[in-house]
Amino acid sequence: MKCYPMLVVRDVPASSAWYQELLDTTSGHGGNEFDMITSGHDLLLLLHHGDHVEHGGLTSPKETPGSGVLIYFSVDDLGPVFERAQAMGAKLIDEPHMNEKASSVEFSLYDPDGYALTVSQWKG
Repeated sequence: MKCYPMLVVRDVPASSAWYQELLDTTSGHGGNEFDMITSGHDLLLLLHHGDHVEHGGLTSPKETPGSGVLIYFSVDDLGPVFERAQAMGAKLIDEPHMNEKASSVEFSLYDPDGYALTVSQWKG
């Protein structure tokens, strides 16, 4: 079983470029209404424009940006991701720190649509 989060965003190309730069990934689809964020052959995340939602349950981020969602990325090396986040001027929630409960070093930030992300490197 696999799970692919779909985020409703205001600007698909801009959000796609943001995720690609932060996570060193690529676009698997491209377009103004929909995109897929991929790493190699792995699909990581789906982005969908709020004005073109044909899937039940999705709402526009205009109503409550990023409400109730935390996207959790696990990476092999946190350092380069944090450096890219800083270089991009990303809005950080916190700096890299040890999360003892998860046995990982992690930091959190917001994407351009207000979704919270945590980037984590397991240290267990």
